[in-house]
Amino acid sequence: MASLALPTRKDEAFRYADLAALETLWPLAVQEIHVPAGASDALAITAQSDQAEAREIAITLEDGASFDLRVLNAGGGYGRIAVTAVLGKGASFHFGAAQLGGAAQTLEIVTEVRHMAPDAVSRQVVRSVLGGHAVGTYLGRVHVARGAIGTDGEQSIRAMLLERTATANARPELEIYADDVKCAHGCAVGELDPQGLFYLQSRGLPPAEAKKLMLHAFIAEAFVGAPEGDALTEAALAALDGLL
Repeated sequence: MASLALPTRKDEAFRYADLAALETLWPLAVQEIHVPAGASDALAITAQSDQAEAREIAITLEDGASFDLRVLNAGGGYGRIAVTAVLGKGASFHFGAAQLGGAAQTLEIVTEVRHMAPDAVSRQVVRSVLGGHAVGTYLGRVHVARGAIGTDGEQSIRAMLLERTATANARPELEIYADDVKCAHGCAVGELDPQGLFYLQSRGLPPAEAKKLMLHAFIAEAFVGAPEGDALTEAALAALDGLL
């Protein structure tokens, strides 16, 4: 299946999109992933092309299933990853993503996690590092349906601006229609801590190395526990070198 009608900025999920670049890719085929009851699966996506890239992924987790999705969005052009995950009873979904952009890049991650039955768990960790005139966006909704008691959903969204000409857009959102749930989101946009940089430099690290080390730790949070975490982190560090 594919999304046929080209969206406009009136569509919330495309408010910050590069519609001119998106038009060259439209319509988008939807990658469908189905995890049977009690099964586990994982997927790592590395988007590093200099050409425009956009992917839509629809994940269905049956009762007791688990899925681990990690994304590195660091291409030289427009990059968009949109994910919808539907969770059955006791299912578990972990999403970790890093976005690294510079120049005039537009990078986007859009998620919707639907808790449709009791006792499902979802975790989302997104880290963005942006320089130049890059625009990095995270739009994410956690939906908890009626009767989905015992839901545990969490979003942790942070963006680091290397230059004040860069832009970070973030909208974590909770939509809850059930009682007895545990849902939380945290969002922050800022710059590297000058006291942290001073501390590392006082221990003998050159300024450039101190900055890189702090950003390394920041990005690595998105890939902790991933089956391909080391490879993703190495690819992210290579992309980071191009921004510094």
